[in-house]
Amino acid sequence: MNGYTTVIGLEVHVQLGTASKLFSPAPVAALGDPNTRVHYVDLGLPGALPRPNRRAIELATRAALALDSEVQLRSEFARKHYFYPDLPKGYQISQFDKPLALGGAVPCGPNKTCRLHRLHVEEDAGKLTHTSIGTLVDLNRAGVALVEIVSEPDMRRPDEARAFLHHLRDVMRFAGVSDCDLELGSMRCDANISLMPDGSEAFGKKVELKNLNSIKMVERALEYEERRQTAILAAGGTIISETRGWHDELGESRSQRSKEQAPDYRYLPDPDLPPLMLTEAFVAQQRQQIGELPEQRRARFHAQYGLAEHDVRSLAQDRKVGDWFECVVTAGADSKLACNWLIEDLLPALRDRGLHLAQSPVTPDQLAAVIALVQNKTLTQRTSRQVLQHLLDHDVTPNEAVDELRLGRIADEAQLQPLIDAAMQEFPQAVKTFLAGKEKALDALKGHVMKATRGRADHEVLDRMLRAIIASA
Repeated sequence: MNGYTTVIGLEVHVQLGTASKLFSPAPVAALGDPNTRVHYVDLGLPGALPRPNRRAIELATRAALALDSEVQLRSEFARKHYFYPDLPKGYQISQFDKPLALGGAVPCGPNKTCRLHRLHVEEDAGKLTHTSIGTLVDLNRAGVALVEIVSEPDMRRPDEARAFLHHLRDVMRFAGVSDCDLELGSMRCDANISLMPDGSEAFGKKVELKNLNSIKMVERALEYEERRQTAILAAGGTIISETRGWHDELGESRSQRSKEQAPDYRYLPDPDLPPLMLTEAFVAQQRQQIGELPEQRRARFHAQYGLAEHDVRSLAQDRKVGDWFECVVTAGADSKLACNWLIEDLLPALRDRGLHLAQSPVTPDQLAAVIALVQNKTLTQRTSRQVLQHLLDHDVTPNEAVDELRLGRIADEAQLQPLIDAAMQEFPQAVKTFLAGKEKALDALKGHVMKATRGRADHEVLDRMLRAIIASA
């Protein structure tokens, strides 16, 4: 960028999908009253001993394998000491020089991947809310199980960071590791960015960006910081190594604290936790549990169902969506139609009702039946969508919905004839315009008939009859 090369690395915290915290039996939930899910282990009370959550270790191992990281059969928990109100023990249990996994890679653009440095397990801190009356502390999140995924500084553009996070989120969801909901904080990212002269091999001063609450926000913050640092260097200034908070409403980053000297966290092996020893059998078992990952599914859907690239990507963003799609196809629906109905109709309708796909009142068999009603010309495209809405709100079958709504397709010429006559009387100019060679004029006549039949008239029959009647008039 203007004589400089941008260098970007990411540190991503992914909340593991466990029912309880990493070292205590306190429940994990995203919402609820403050300080209602706190255990004495989370508070570090005298005599409280942490006990590793087996499920968390399983999911962390699964995350490492899904990212092609090398799982270490022996890793250690360490105490990371620092004082902050959201850390009641005065230290965070994390991993330091002996993490759970090393290496790995995440795609970050066409034919490009970003290497991973490490993946380690750690507990989360609490949450601080700054108000006019002071800072409020909520420890519900303290002790929640995380994996921190640290990339190498391999990315050179903000859009590569965006692609990295999209791929990482998809993989974590597919592997069943986490829901990676950025709005609820189950996936959080800090970004490191520096600039170096083109052709140089020495990185510039690193700036860390925080308060990044969405993937788009990460990209915007990096673009801003890229411009800010370029302007400073172009004016002959120097970059200060610091932590900067991103203010999305202002579209700018602001300095928080200096990073010229790395803080001394006084890491030491946690004396209450023995080394974490995994077996080859345990690792193999977690590998089996991962199943098909996004890239594999996209390739299979393209080959097996002949779907276009954008369809494949829509279906492979979430394992549950792809599984649901295949259930619709298994029930007899055409794969392209099943994809269109699921992505363009059912999912938006469920979102409007505040429902997830798993809560859908419409089953895959029912959606396949609606598609079949369109294909056998019982329903038109318009009336079929009315049937879908009815199924979402009533416990009936598709055929019962058709009867209740009186939406059967009208293809009987005797029924359509008087409606066509009425349309031609209502729009005589449209008839003349059509005879003059303007095909579009036929739409007014069709629209009149469709309105009279509430969208039930068979399009092909109606078009054929209109042309024949006008030609013979």
